Amino acid sequence: MKRRTNRPKGTLYRSRNGTFAGVCRGLADYYGFSVGWLRFLVVMLMLFSGIWPMVILYVIAAMVMKPEPMRPIETADEQFFYDDYVQSRHSAARRIKRRYDQLDRRLRRMEDRVTAKEFDWDRRMGAR
Repeated sequence: MKRRTNRPKGTLYRSRNGTFAGVCRGLADYYGFSVGWLRFLVVMLMLFSGIWPMVILYVIAAMVMKPEPMRPIETADEQFFYDDYVQSRHSAARRIKRRYDQLDRRLRRMEDRVTAKEFDWDRRMGAR
């Protein structure tokens, strides 16, 4: 039974449903492996190579891999926003604020036009 994930095809993310930071489940989903076998392989590598080198690699992988999106990414714009947000939340927030300010200015211009005295006059002149 194939588990449905929120990640787009071809992207590597840490799973939000993983046991320890979701690294093994994210790798298993990406490469199409069974998560149980991948965890078994990681434990065996820990035992044969020493525990600390594998723990350090696991922690580095957890810090480098992006978390899996909460909902499916459907467009390239959503993918760009998610990648930007994961890299820098402050730049993503600034971009959203800049877009909000642009929309706010546009709405104010429309409101000024509709509520101006000339608007009513123009509408009456167009009715004739």
